[in-house]
Amino acid sequence: MTSKIIIFDRDGTLVIDREYLADPKGLEFEAGAVEGLRLLRDHGYRFVVITNQSGVGRGLFPIENLHAMNQRLLCMVESIGARLEGIYYCPHAPDAGCDCRKPGQALMNRAAAELGFDPAATIVIGDRDSDVEFGRRAGARTIRVTKRALPAGAVEADLVVRDIEEAAHALLTERDSLP
Repeated sequence: MTSKIIIFDRDGTLVIDREYLADPKGLEFEAGAVEGLRLLRDHGYRFVVITNQSGVGRGLFPIENLHAMNQRLLCMVESIGARLEGIYYCPHAPDAGCDCRKPGQALMNRAAAELGFDPAATIVIGDRDSDVEFGRRAGARTIRVTKRALPAGAVEADLVVRDIEEAAHALLTERDSLP
């Protein structure tokens, strides 16, 4: 099993959340994402994206658009000298009752089996309660990315940061201070 895996949410974490984005040209890195990815890459972390993409299930865009966006994201990450090990997505609407929609564990289990990692040894970084709960259910370390104050009752993450760059610095500082 390989360690040092970070599971990222896509929208609002790696790329700017443009609600139900259907055009790959609209993908744009969030502030701090490029710097954070490079820093984590330089310290041996591997990256996976697990994302809910209900725009497909809601009929807002076809699955082909999602495939094109995934390809664009792979290219964007490669263009900064990093690499995504995989992109796993749930295309279903929230009321579909599937087990692949976060915080369900089907996509985590599939990624772990295909890529050879222990879900409990990962770090999950996302911007929503479902991302934090997803990580908690896997036994992973959780980091919430947000630029706003959290509402009362928000699912508590292990760490709350402004962006991926801040998350990277926190993880590396913590790692360097361990015995």
